[in-house]
Order: sequence, then structure tokens, then C-alpha cells
Amino acid sequence: MEYAIVLAGGSGKRLWPLSRETRPKQMLKLLDGQTLLNRCFDRLATIFDHRNILILTNAGYTDLVRENLADLPYDNVLAEPVVRDTAGAIGLAASVLSKYDPDATMAVVTADQLIRPTKVFQQALIDAIEFVKRNPEALLTFGIEPTYPATQLGYIKMGPAVAAEDIENSVYKVEAFKEKPSEVIAKEYLESGKYVWNSGIFVWKAKTILAALYKLLPECQEPLKKIQAAWDTPDQEEVLENWFRKLPKISIDYAVMERAPNVYAIRLNCKWLDMGSFAALADVIESDQNNNIVVAGASQLMDCKNSIFVTEDKDHMIAAIGVKNMVVAHSGNATLVCPIGETDKLKDLLELIKSKGQEKYL
Repeated sequence: MEYAIVLAGGSGKRLWPLSRETRPKQMLKLLDGQTLLNRCFDRLATIFDHRNILILTNAGYTDLVRENLADLPYDNVLAEPVVRDTAGAIGLAASVLSKYDPDATMAVVTADQLIRPTKVFQQALIDAIEFVKRNPEALLTFGIEPTYPATQLGYIKMGPAVAAEDIENSVYKVEAFKEKPSEVIAKEYLESGKYVWNSGIFVWKAKTILAALYKLLPECQEPLKKIQAAWDTPDQEEVLENWFRKLPKISIDYAVMERAPNVYAIRLNCKWLDMGSFAALADVIESDQNNNIVVAGASQLMDCKNSIFVTEDKDHMIAAIGVKNMVVAHSGNATLVCPIGETDKLKDLLELIKSKGQEKYL
């Protein structure tokens, strides 16, 4: 059977103060009253039965996820006791699925991405599932057609196409994964036509990814087997709490994808956006005549240009005079004012706030 696994554990520090430790970015209602998690679920719900969609999230976010996704069965939200990056989360999901369905095919997506048009992505996902069902040893990922020489994204070097009959999208052998490049190298990647952006979306057999984790990351084998054995028993929560934290904290790319032999990819010719920063709002929200992005119940701007003004509070007005090239973000008990070009310092700012004993604002 086919399952969708949604990774929804990231907090999104680059969107503070909208996102907080108790309210991650995928729960922000910035998209016409919808959250990123809502949009992600809707993309999957036309392909997968609701009962076959699992959400992995931090233990502190489970109630928020269930409130967001009322149609999702209660037990389909899996809580990670601690953060162990994508290898641990995927290992947990694969362990649970393979216990009940040894031949399970799983698609892994993240909750904080926007993908348009939806139908192009859905067809690629259907094709990927079919390819993996025919080639059960395959580990398949998706590469986004690059539109500019991005230096903040990883890349995949595509090899030759492989035989894949009755599938709309071509499937390629992956030659290499590349880390975030310099601007010069990113331009070379773009000009060559051989490189795509690494999307962090995957399709594979649960048993195949588990076998790869056991082989390439052997220290995860005992914790995952302990968790799998205890799942759906009275000891489930205790064993999960004790053993999940023993998993290595590492991404699935580093742990498996960069080292495994049977890695393939489908090119996604989509508009793809990782909603990880305020600047990303410019790609999804229409700007005004002065190139301002405004998300607010009410606003009045005078002589403002090239700025971002955001609040989720529908009863809160944002008013500004002469603001240029700035981010102004208001949420609850905190307001951020920052030059757009310096938003990369947000993590440092949050560390400063924490060091001053002001954790209540985080």
C-alpha cells in the first residue's frame, strides 16, 4: 500500500516572531487564512487515503497539528520526543509502517514548501510511486528545475535517463549531491543544465530505506528495532522516549542519499518555494505599487517602499511612514524591525534574547 509521510517538525526561526517554539512556521495562517500544513495535506489528499497520511512532528506540536487537520485520524500524528533531523524521523516512520505493511511504499514530503502547479507535482508523485513499485531497491528523489543560481540550496547532478515505461515523467540516475555552492559555481550548475535543486522530497519502499539506514548508519539499527517492537504495545511511549533520543542527529541526505547506490530522480518543472524566510513571502503574496508586501487585517502606508509588513492579528493595524527596505513583523508579545538585507542575523538575535533570560518571547 502507498503512504504519505509529512515532516512537520521545524520551528522556522527565520520567521520569528510569527513562528515561535510553541508555534512553528507550518502553522502560520499567511496564505488566505490557510497554513502551509493545510496546503500540503490538500496536495496529498487527492492521491492518498486520509488514513494513509502520517504527520511527524515535535511532541509539543501534536495538538496544533490535530487542530489544523481535523480530517486526519488521531493516531496518524507521530510525536518525536526530541529533534533528530530527517534520518531519525524517516527511520521512525519506516519502522512503524513496515511493522504492519512489509511492502509499504512511502512518499516523504515536508510541510513548509509551496509547490505550483499542484497537478504537475501530483503526477510526478504518482509516477515516482509506480517506478518504486517496479524497482523496489530504488531510492527516488525530486529535483526542482533551477530558475536562478541559488547559493542557499543544495543541488543534485543528474545522470542519464533510465527505462521507465508508461510513466509520464522521465526518471534519471543521480550522479552526485552537491552542497550549497558559491555564486560562481551556482552559475556553472545553471548553465550546464545537468543540475537541479534538491527538494527534500522522496519516494521509496519502507523496507528499502530501513535496510539502507541499518547499513549506512548502523548506530540507528538498535533504537529503531526497539521502537518498532514496542509500537502499539503498552510500552510504546516509554520505549519511544528512551530510544528515539539515541538515534544520530543527521539528515537523510548525509546519512543515506549521498552514499547509496540506487538513487534516482524526477525533474520537477514547478514553482517550488521553501517558506523559510520573510523574503519568500514576495513569491507568494502580491506586492503593492511600491513593492511592499503586506499581510495585515488593516494597514496604512505613506511613502514606504520595498518593505514587508506582516501580522496575523486581523484586528491589528500596521501603519508606517517612510519605511524602505525593511521587515516589520508583529505577533503577540513581540515585534521585529529589521533591514531586509540583515534577516540572516535572526538566529543570532534569538540567541541574544535567550541569553538575556527572555525565553517567554521565543
